[in-house]
Amino acid sequence: MAGRVLIVEDQLDHRMILAVILSHLHYQVIEAADGMEGIDKAVTEAPDLIIMDLGLPGIDGLETTVRLKQNPKTAHIPVIAHTIWKEEEYKQKAYQAGIVEYLTKPTLPSTFKRVLEKLLPETS
Repeated sequence: MAGRVLIVEDQLDHRMILAVILSHLHYQVIEAADGMEGIDKAVTEAPDLIIMDLGLPGIDGLETTVRLKQNPKTAHIPVIAHTIWKEEEYKQKAYQAGIVEYLTKPTLPSTFKRVLEKLLPETS
């Protein structure tokens, strides 16, 4: 197994597509449908990496990331944004929140593979 990845995505079809891609790349997948569930799963499941949608219900992906980065148990986990928001303003806010990579939907499986191998080289 290449590592554990938490997908925080409210759209079931997007979550399922990501899960298939990651499973094919030999990552163990953990899923969350909103920010609060994402925080809970990050704390309890200790993933190696988090893929975060920014347009989540309740607390959005930016606020979720800020909260994860403030928690000593999850602050070290790299977070990748995966969003439809293409505007530079959102990208800058994402990096300020602690996002390490910003991907816009749709994203090719080869792009995920490249990014994951870069961020998790010891588990690839």
